[in-house]
Amino acid sequence: MATELEELVGFLSSPSPPVKKAAVEIVRDLTGSEDGLLSLSKYASTVLPSLSQLLKEKKEVSEPAAEALINLSLNSNLAAKMVEMGMIKTAMDVLYKPDSSITRLLVMLLVNLTQLDSGIVSLLQIEDEKMQGLFVMKLVRSFGRSSDETRDDPFDHVGSILVNISKKEAGRKMLLDSKRGLLKQILRQFDSTSPLRKKGVSGTLRNCCFEAENQLQNFLLISEFLWPALLLPVAGKKIYSEQDTSKMPLELGSALSIEREPWDDPEIRVEALESIYLIIVQEAGLRALWSVNGPRILQVGYEDEEDPKVMEAYERVGSLLVHGCGTEEPSTETSK
Repeated sequence: MATELEELVGFLSSPSPPVKKAAVEIVRDLTGSEDGLLSLSKYASTVLPSLSQLLKEKKEVSEPAAEALINLSLNSNLAAKMVEMGMIKTAMDVLYKPDSSITRLLVMLLVNLTQLDSGIVSLLQIEDEKMQGLFVMKLVRSFGRSSDETRDDPFDHVGSILVNISKKEAGRKMLLDSKRGLLKQILRQFDSTSPLRKKGVSGTLRNCCFEAENQLQNFLLISEFLWPALLLPVAGKKIYSEQDTSKMPLELGSALSIEREPWDDPEIRVEALESIYLIIVQEAGLRALWSVNGPRILQVGYEDEEDPKVMEAYERVGSLLVHGCGTEEPSTETSK
């Protein structure tokens, strides 16, 4: 005889819209507690496909279904099952339907699924040569187009997806492919007013810089976006003199010759400095930093800095500027 929970799970596929709506709301509420998650995980082979199907329905049903999947995907075993059953493709298909009303929730689901290696492989479409990179290109385009002036930007969590995929070499190589031009689009968002976007850009760039040894040319090709994203967060608060700014490219000099909002997040400042380190370990990267008067910016920023961890990161970069080479590299662990 079917248990109450089995019956509830069965109702997710009911032909009756009111029954289906009531069932998905109860399931969503159950996923909000540890006990509920544990109970539902026993029926994963039925619950997950049913909820996946409900993502394609009207908002009153698709919204609680998406919320339930987000909660369930916090369990790595259930997240792995979702990836295996093609949830990333389903989420992307629904996300880009013209009438999609659960954009933010689907993006959050993708953030959770790309915590897994299998989720990253699925989003990169590595196993499909013709489609490879299409999902990532779509997400980067949406990340670049959507405005953070609106308080509830549905695509601002894309930054977290980009951090996740850039933890893997295949993801970094895709983002750095100059023909795709993805990193340039991402870097345009570095001065966003959204802290979540700033963190996403900073973490993604820092991860990508682990490819600097082999891909330095691709970084330097986008210098006009690269150096502002790396140097402005660590430039301190002062207005720079004309003597300093005259030795900088316009995109840096004009920003530093006026009053500006400080970069409050110390983690972003550390990531910027670690990125600079990884670039200037290469001789051509060091020359490029000098060519934009980068060492002067770092000197002023260091004088302003009060956070001990950030100061340590400045000092590590400074050791390269003094000696021209370094032995102590930043942690080889990519951004969380």
